[in-house]
Amino acid sequence: MSLKPLADRVLIKPDAAEQKTASGLYIASNAQEKPQRGTVIAVGAGKMNDKGERMPLDVHEGDVVIYGKFGGNEIKVDGEDYLLMRADDIYAVVE
Repeated sequence: MSLKPLADRVLIKPDAAEQKTASGLYIASNAQEKPQRGTVIAVGAGKMNDKGERMPLDVHEGDVVIYGKFGGNEIKVDGEDYLLMRADDIYAVVE
């Protein structure tokens, strides 16, 4: 991939939407909720602080993260769907 986020931006590959309920029923595609979990594909270098120093981000490539349902911008690269969002819109790293 030839996409490098700038500053405090993070590129995320969202997990697939749930297609079945816990009891085994299939969910119609128009009723499926947007996933709030995904894998970090690329990160920017970080924001600049008041002193002109880079502030490193808390997430790294390969981290599985939880983010807001409506955060970020949906983009398509090489036929794949991704989210490009600020690191501040990420709520947690799954360990």
